[in-house]
Amino acid sequence: MLAVARVRGVREQDSRIGLRQALHEQRAHEARVDELRRRLESAGTFGSGSSGLFLVLRASLDALGASLRAAEEQAAGSRTVSESAYAHWQHDKARLASVEVLLERRAEARRVEAARRESRDLDEMSVQAWQRRRSRTGGER
Repeated sequence: MLAVARVRGVREQDSRIGLRQALHEQRAHEARVDELRRRLESAGTFGSGSSGLFLVLRASLDALGASLRAAEEQAAGSRTVSESAYAHWQHDKARLASVEVLLERRAEARRVEAARRESRDLDEMSVQAWQRRRSRTGGER
């Protein structure tokens, strides 16, 4: 049972590390989305100029919008991975906890049995001591 607990402990630790990595990647993707959205929102508007300048501004805003959409898709994908990693970690954590509960129950049963044995041994020693005292005194009361 201890071997099972060790294996499940390692699995829980691995899934916790995986969750931490997934959350880190999710935060990085969301930061990229925020940065691209800020850039898009702060982009200047076309006031005046040549049609070539207008087309360049429009193309750059289109490219920035496409980058933002791609980053949002990556962020959504990383959220899905994080949710899956969290569920996996919760599952592994619950499995480890169940084994730990079983081990604690076994340990408690052993402690109860040891206490019962000790009590029985002490009772037996008391009876033997009483019988010795009684046989020395000749059974008198």
